[in-house]
Amino acid sequence: MATAASPASLGFRMPAEWHPHERTWMAFPTDNPTFDTPEHLHNSREAWAKVANTIVRYEPVTMIVNTGELEDARRYVSAEVELVERPLDDAWMRDIGPTFLISGQGELAATDWVFNGWGAQSWARWDNDQHIAEHITELTGVRRFASELINEGGGIHVDGEGTVLVTETVQLGEGRNFDWTKEAVEAELNAQLGTSKVIWLPRGLTRDYDEFGTRGHIDIVASFVKPGVVVAHVQPDPAHPDHEVCKELVAILRTSTDAAGRQLEVIELPAPTVLNDEDGEPVDYSYINHYVANGAVILCAFNDPRDQVAASILGDAYPDRKVELVDAREIFANGGGIHCITQQQPKA
Repeated sequence: MATAASPASLGFRMPAEWHPHERTWMAFPTDNPTFDTPEHLHNSREAWAKVANTIVRYEPVTMIVNTGELEDARRYVSAEVELVERPLDDAWMRDIGPTFLISGQGELAATDWVFNGWGAQSWARWDNDQHIAEHITELTGVRRFASELINEGGGIHVDGEGTVLVTETVQLGEGRNFDWTKEAVEAELNAQLGTSKVIWLPRGLTRDYDEFGTRGHIDIVASFVKPGVVVAHVQPDPAHPDHEVCKELVAILRTSTDAAGRQLEVIELPAPTVLNDEDGEPVDYSYINHYVANGAVILCAFNDPRDQVAASILGDAYPDRKVELVDAREIFANGGGIHCITQQQPKA
């Protein structure tokens, strides 16, 4: 639980994603139950590399590569992307990497959450991934704060001014912190992130509760684009189960206030038109799962008519950044999106 030596008590906070970055951290797909055939692994490596090769045009990128696979990785990623070998299980850096913090004195630190394979799911491996955040704090030479909270970076989104968005089915759900009270989770989030207001949504998108889902990560549902303003996923088609889910979540967001007491302004970001995957299952394709880099917004594309609609909305939200559309269908087929495979290191 929170102690006197918490990041917040020492003046640290998690800055918003639009704060200037020192670099982006990623992880290179390796053979595991997520990428379960040679063709699947190859396609995934191409998709991850396309994201890295796009971001590196705007800021440095460091990619963690499983031991012995440096030559494999270099065949996919640009020479400008730095590669570092460490034992690796999977490739979702948002969730296994550290949450970086800054202080008013310009110091950089990081929170290392407990990672247990998205709630100890039967297919997940995390013997190596549970140590990735610590490896990265060692590589960057920053102070590491070890939290007792089971949490992932995809389960939180901050405005940089005291507010954090979360979902009940992640922080309080099965396999994670089911024995914690909501008040205890809030206290630990605030102590680690330097926040003072936690906005709880009851759940995430429907597909995120299937076998390979995260059980409700916030970062495909809603995200801040500036203090007091969030973009929220909406599913216009009543035939999709998220149609009603999104109506409920948007209604909650519209009546929520942030740490400064402002009622949230909600910008609706419509889902792509495609409703189901090739197996007939409802998709959770979401433009919310974008990544804000220095000078750019790296936006999930789905070869869909609404790609340009989303690009226009986020272009208006970030007028000083270029919107870069990158095909994310292969990433979503594995259970996440562009935000899920990236983790920002802010400039202190």
